[in-house]
Amino acid sequence: MSDKKKPSKSVKRSSARLAAVQALYEVELSDSNVDDVLISFLKTRWDTPQEMGDESQETSPLTEPDKNLFTDLLRGVYSQKEQMEEMLAGALSQEWSPDRLETIVRIILMAGIYELYNRKDVPPRVVITQYVDVAHAFFEGPEPGFVNGVLDRMAKTLRPDDFK
Repeated sequence: MSDKKKPSKSVKRSSARLAAVQALYEVELSDSNVDDVLISFLKTRWDTPQEMGDESQETSPLTEPDKNLFTDLLRGVYSQKEQMEEMLAGALSQEWSPDRLETIVRIILMAGIYELYNRKDVPPRVVITQYVDVAHAFFEGPEPGFVNGVLDRMAKTLRPDDFK
C-alpha cells in the first residue's frame, strides 16, 4: 500500500493545461494528427515506468492530468484554431499579429482564450492564473506578464459580467 496522497482535482486540472499546451505544441511543430498526439500523451506520458535508476517511483512523477479537460483543450483548441487566432489577433496591439508571437506563447494564449470562451464552468481569474503559471513553466522573462495582460483583456471582453 502506498503512502502517496492522491493529487487534488485542481492539481490534475493544472497538469491537464500544461499537458495540453505541450501536446498542441507537438501537433503544431510536427504536423501530427491531433488524435495520435492525444493517445500518445494519455498512454505513454503518464502510464510508463520511471527512468532507470529511480526505482523509488513506480510510474511517472508527473501528476496525471484531468483527462477530460486535457482532451477538451487539445481537441477544442485544435478544431477552433482559426477562431482562437482571430480572437487573439483582436486582443493584440496593432503592430502585433499572432504570427509574430513565439509558437509556445501563441499556443498558451489560444488555450487560455479557448477556455475563457468555452468553459464557463471555470472562473476567468482561475483561467488567467493557470495559464500564467503555464507560461512560467517555459519562460523566466516577460512572457508570463504578456500572457497575463492578453488573457486579462480577453476575459474582460468575453466575460464582462464576471468582473463587475
